[in-house]
Amino acid sequence: MFEVLTDKLNKVLHGLGNKGRLSEKDIDDALREIRLAFLEVDVNFKVVKSFLGGVREQALTAEVLESLTPAQQIVKIVNKELIGILGREPDHLKAASQPPSIVMLVGLQGSGKTTTAAKLALHLKHSGQRPLLVAADTRRPAAVDQLVMLGKQLDIPVYSEDAESAPLVICRQSLREAREIAATWVVIDTQGRLHIDEAMMKELAKLRAEVRPSETLLVVDAMTGQDAVNIAEEFNRDIGLTGLILTKMDGDARGGAALSIKFVTGVPIKFIGTGEKANALEIFYPDRLASRILGMGDMLTLIEKAEKVFDEQRVKQMEKKIRTSEFDLEDFLWQLSQVKKMGTLSQLMEMLPGLSKLTPSMLDGSQESQMKKIEAVILSMTPEERHAPNIINGSRRRRIAQGSGTTTRDINQLLNQFYQIQKLTKIAAKGRLPKNLMGMLRQ
Repeated sequence: MFEVLTDKLNKVLHGLGNKGRLSEKDIDDALREIRLAFLEVDVNFKVVKSFLGGVREQALTAEVLESLTPAQQIVKIVNKELIGILGREPDHLKAASQPPSIVMLVGLQGSGKTTTAAKLALHLKHSGQRPLLVAADTRRPAAVDQLVMLGKQLDIPVYSEDAESAPLVICRQSLREAREIAATWVVIDTQGRLHIDEAMMKELAKLRAEVRPSETLLVVDAMTGQDAVNIAEEFNRDIGLTGLILTKMDGDARGGAALSIKFVTGVPIKFIGTGEKANALEIFYPDRLASRILGMGDMLTLIEKAEKVFDEQRVKQMEKKIRTSEFDLEDFLWQLSQVKKMGTLSQLMEMLPGLSKLTPSMLDGSQESQMKKIEAVILSMTPEERHAPNIINGSRRRRIAQGSGTTTRDINQLLNQFYQIQKLTKIAAKGRLPKNLMGMLRQ
């Protein structure tokens, strides 16, 4: 996610950090590079203009130019402006005054609307709510069956009728069902088409007027770039949206849609889809995403994911180890075993401050095979070596490589990556961060 933009911004900001004091020309040159980076990842030109204008205005103040650490000030400004175009504050679901609250999902076919309905219902269930899924997409073949199957897998009730029933009738009946089973939220999967047309919008507008949902959320594919922005504008104009869910964010290395859609449409992003698994739906926090874009990680989201996967006692043990600088390869192995539940290895790495830039080297080949390689290497070590990897000399490296079916180069790479992580945990335990660009914002 945002890999291309993160790399380019890091290069520009790192260049400023090497200059010491900055001149107006230095700032203009940097902004020119940032402008090209934004346009390359398909950010809307209106957003680019507003963003650069805001950064330049603040960067040219005496407070920044005369500062002993001007580059650090620039990073803070860039972060602030990124948060601004992403929406500043998170926009949570708004419940009705009397249950059940209704969420109506709209969107084009192929955007991931049906799977997103199931993910949203699971999110509500984990939040202590009692959701009911409604299969009102009778246009797409197998959409009803798909939602029913997902509901069974997640142990969430699904209301459905045969394909001959009108969506409006299905929704009316589902609300009666919701009251009978005391559901607190109703998630309606509506009909989609391969393209926007007048008939589609009229149907959805009529359905919205009848159902009167608390939330009308557009599910849109982030990988479509500026098309996603255009689709959101048309749906908002013809139907009226209360929020957006951007799907396939894990497959969008550019991120132009996420950086443009709120600013252009005025509709807040409420959730982002970050994978195929049912729990791969995140509440959208503008400040956290800005932090990821700048390569500074997203520890809060990582902690929240960990709390869902790890038991409370193990979390406390890990916290103590980090605080006392006792984090070792045994802990690293255990964490890797949990990654499959939390997401991919690359998603985990990008949430760790400063480590997103290390992801390409860690993921040489498929993520699954790389994780298996790392696990094989650590499992080939003795308990003593896992607790004290500094004792791993040349002969031990050769033995571990032979036992894991890898090379000594693989061993060296893993140990170097681990030492980077161990160093960060020690620094965090002391309450300070490294004096480099990745840590500037927090200093």
